[in-house]
Amino acid sequence: MNLLEDILVVDLSQFLSGPSAALRLADLGARVIKIERPGTGDICRQLYVSDVQLEGESTIFHAINRHKQSYAADLKHPADLEKVKKIIDRADVVMHNFRPGVIGRLGLDYATVRERNPGIVYAEISGYGDEGPWKDLPGQDLLVQAVSGLTWLSHDRDRPPTPMGVAVVDILAGAHVCQGILALLYRRAVAGTGAGANGGQGANGAPGAQDAAGGLVQVSMLESIMDFQFESFTSFLNDGRELPVRSARGGGNPYIAAPYGIYPTAEGFLALAMTDVPQLGRLLECPSLEGYTDPSDWFDRRDEIKQYLAGHLATQTARNWLARLEPAGIWCALVLDYDSLRAQEGYRVLDMEITVETSQGLRVRTTRCPIRVDGVTLDGGGGAPLLGEHNDLIDRQFGLHLPVYGSGYY
Repeated sequence: MNLLEDILVVDLSQFLSGPSAALRLADLGARVIKIERPGTGDICRQLYVSDVQLEGESTIFHAINRHKQSYAADLKHPADLEKVKKIIDRADVVMHNFRPGVIGRLGLDYATVRERNPGIVYAEISGYGDEGPWKDLPGQDLLVQAVSGLTWLSHDRDRPPTPMGVAVVDILAGAHVCQGILALLYRRAVAGTGAGANGGQGANGAPGAQDAAGGLVQVSMLESIMDFQFESFTSFLNDGRELPVRSARGGGNPYIAAPYGIYPTAEGFLALAMTDVPQLGRLLECPSLEGYTDPSDWFDRRDEIKQYLAGHLATQTARNWLARLEPAGIWCALVLDYDSLRAQEGYRVLDMEITVETSQGLRVRTTRCPIRVDGVTLDGGGGAPLLGEHNDLIDRQFGLHLPVYGSGYY
């Protein structure tokens, strides 16, 4: 299902935030041309998050760059840069995640690109915005988690600040910039304007109308992760600026009362969400919990309640407790790892995994786009491209057969 079939995206970004946004646009049917540095390509090709490599490249690169085309070009080389500019002239979307100032020195900033292609939707991701003392700091996921307050929300009170175990800031920033891009594409469509080749005749045709539409989308990683914390941060701002206090055990959300958290049992772990504490005590046959009839105590005496609960839950297995609690409508779940998750029918029916194949025949198992439209999943397309795999194709389609002296790539 190619919902964005006539949209051409030129992606100048690297690693996770920008490429994750471009991936979602590709999942929705857009054509994504990934511009990469000759010889090394996107740093994500070699920046491993595990010791698993596929075709000599990182698993994360293959996961986040499926469905895309790779065009190798040295943006510091005038002839290569001119080729990229000609591709951009026919694009609907341009996106990057360079540090502030870098894109301007290359002559690919929004104002310059808009002069060439007035209908362009231009998107940029930064670490901390383009103003202020932090603007030149590296926009790296762990570092932004660290400064944002996020690491004080997870784990138990006596544990050190704990980051999330996934690149949550990168992925959220990518999701936010994708939302902004789609909104501007919609605005442009409603206005009846087009941009680049794909506003009219598609990537293989002549340039379409160059009407003054499009716009600029700007997202910083810090703003994205602060938005992610809207619940806890709003509580902080409106509660006398009291800092969040993690519970002594069963860490979950520091602003939520007992029994919220994860508890060890005689076998396995059990997650408990918000629930009536005395009712929980009756169902578990734990008299120590039945006396907490005042809901205000569920937070004020949170650690006390959790201590009683943890001791009681350790006497039986997680599955035994689940068999008591689920039929009564208590919000609870087993704590699963990847192996045990994949064994569950509730997961299997979602058909969340796909196998994509690269041009060299490598089959990669990964996750599909989580979106369904009219009951259909958006899981088409091939695997991640080789570096510069589509140079010849794009050169022909965009009329870029110009000599590039000294580069050794064309």
